[in-house]
Amino acid sequence: MKTVDKVRVDKWLWAVRIFKSRSLASDACKAGRVKIGGKSVKASYLLKVDETVSVQKSGEKKVLKALQLIEKRVGAKIAVDCYEDLSPAPEKRDDLQRSIFWNTTVQREKGSGRPTKRERRDLDKFFDD
Repeated sequence: MKTVDKVRVDKWLWAVRIFKSRSLASDACKAGRVKIGGKSVKASYLLKVDETVSVQKSGEKKVLKALQLIEKRVGAKIAVDCYEDLSPAPEKRDDLQRSIFWNTTVQREKGSGRPTKRERRDLDKFFDD
């Protein structure tokens, strides 16, 4: 495994197996879901050792400190050695919120089809609160 002084942030995120492909890592950067020092970065940002990278991926937030910089994708056991995971513990839904969610989906009448746009907005508004 060859280490370097600086590497593109999208390439590093792909190499340490945070994203399945480099294009997904690049798209996350373009969408503003990759941050360094609280600021969104471009995919071409040159990452340095000991920088902290925040990644918002599929609803969960990962905070990673770069320990080694690599350009080539490596196995999962080796990739874990390249960063330190500083992520906060995942938030747990309380039982009440979970039961409300399941009860609302179960109570929908069979054969009524998909929710309308208005119903979808009401559901989203309910769960965002």
